[in-house]
Amino acid sequence: MDAPQAPSTWSPLHNSVFRVLWLAVLGSQVGTWMQTVGAQWLLVDRPDAAALVSLVQTAGTLPVVLLALPAGVLADSLDRRRLLIWVQLFQLAVGVVLTGLTVTGQTTPALLLTLTFALGCGMAMTSPTYQAVIPELVPREQIRSAAALGSISVNLARAVGPAVAGILVAHVGVAAVFGINAATFLVFAVVLMLWRRPPPDDMALPEPFLAAMRAGGRYVRHSRAMRRFLVRIGVFILPAVSLWALLPLVASHRLGMGAGGYGLLLAALGIGAVLGALVLPRLRRLLSDNKLLVAGSLTYALVLTLLALVPVPAVAAVALVPAGLSWMAVLSNANAELQLFLPHWVRARGLGTYQSVFFGGQAVGAFAWGLLANHVGLVPTLLAAAAVTVAGVATVPVWPLIDTHHLDRSPATPWPEPRLAVEPDRFAGPVVVEVTYTIAAGDEPAFLALVDELRRTRMRTGAVRWGMFRVGETPGRMVEVYVVPTWDEHLRQHRGRMTVADEDIDRRVVALSAEPPTVVHLLPAGRPA
Repeated sequence: MDAPQAPSTWSPLHNSVFRVLWLAVLGSQVGTWMQTVGAQWLLVDRPDAAALVSLVQTAGTLPVVLLALPAGVLADSLDRRRLLIWVQLFQLAVGVVLTGLTVTGQTTPALLLTLTFALGCGMAMTSPTYQAVIPELVPREQIRSAAALGSISVNLARAVGPAVAGILVAHVGVAAVFGINAATFLVFAVVLMLWRRPPPDDMALPEPFLAAMRAGGRYVRHSRAMRRFLVRIGVFILPAVSLWALLPLVASHRLGMGAGGYGLLLAALGIGAVLGALVLPRLRRLLSDNKLLVAGSLTYALVLTLLALVPVPAVAAVALVPAGLSWMAVLSNANAELQLFLPHWVRARGLGTYQSVFFGGQAVGAFAWGLLANHVGLVPTLLAAAAVTVAGVATVPVWPLIDTHHLDRSPATPWPEPRLAVEPDRFAGPVVVEVTYTIAAGDEPAFLALVDELRRTRMRTGAVRWGMFRVGETPGRMVEVYVVPTWDEHLRQHRGRMTVADEDIDRRVVALSAEPPTVVHLLPAGRPA
């Protein structure tokens, strides 16, 4: 019997809400790329152009490192639609100011980089919030297709935005580019205002901001799969960003091309990425996640080498097509798997952490490769980036991506509500939870083999300390003890932080207990009801 056919890349576009939002995001991304090209071209003839041009990308992406996790906290706690609307209005205001300053000729490099940083702050708030919305719009089996469409929109923007910006810069001026970018924020805000988002199923009180920040950080620290996602993305991005950061200089100084030629090179990258999105479902069937990562990285390294050694515009344009395909395949696959892996309660925070690594790697990498190019030149820098990319591939056997396809990440509530003689203050803490198991001698090896998985489950969902102890006076008696910061945090463990995969671990542990486990909650003595 044939395996069920995977949804096509275009399936999510049948959903009218997703389709309209996707088009609005595409328009905003086109505007962002136009703004980036315009800003870089304003600086290309300045002294220390390599560093200044690279700083445009750094200024636009560094805010994500600083704000992506706070943005994820807000997106997990507030109405995501309203948050997105306010962010677009903020970006609109910044875009109008930048356009006005450019029209009047008052845009200095420092001012340009400052306003680019402000637009980057808006992007930092938008990205995890919008991505966290996607699983609300499409069924789970279409999330990979939705992520691929996200990559298509990003790379269509890379293809269209720079080309349009190059024409406008050459014939109208940079101010027109900045003005169009501002208008795209207005369009996105209007689309969001017209969307009537259904109320979420989970109407629990929002988490306090700092507690939610800490909970998101704990989840990332105690999820091996999440940490491995971040490592692999960081190792890929750091050298790969050299291509994007230095391409303006490759076009102007190495290939002798103007603004229009630079736009065409970016268009070649974008076309390759769009083609990659179309073939990605087939690549996923043929290659595992790790093999796809290796193939994409090696292809990207080869393209960097060609750009360094063959200064021919036609060769560069052709070579950039597989580079765009590899960039899209690696990042779109990682993004889709992360959206499928993250539980609902921490999805935006997890995506925010991913964005911090993704854009942080771009910010640090772009600046570092720009400085290196200033000191040793473009050719040695591109060859060094290719070598670092290959070195990253060599680490895949040591730190491979962890297969999460078999894990059910749906919310689970396997624990009954606590029944207490006193009702504690919601934010009283810390709270100590003791779970006592009775384990037969023959089952003890199997029980102890599950202990580490159980610990990770408790720590991911709220515990700050954990231990498993043997009762000295009673053979076979095991006591699990863990500390949760507040009673509110423990209630959230009961009410949806666990997934079906976590429930399976809990059930296997409980099944080894000869008697039903007993649970005791120890509350702060100084905070009575």
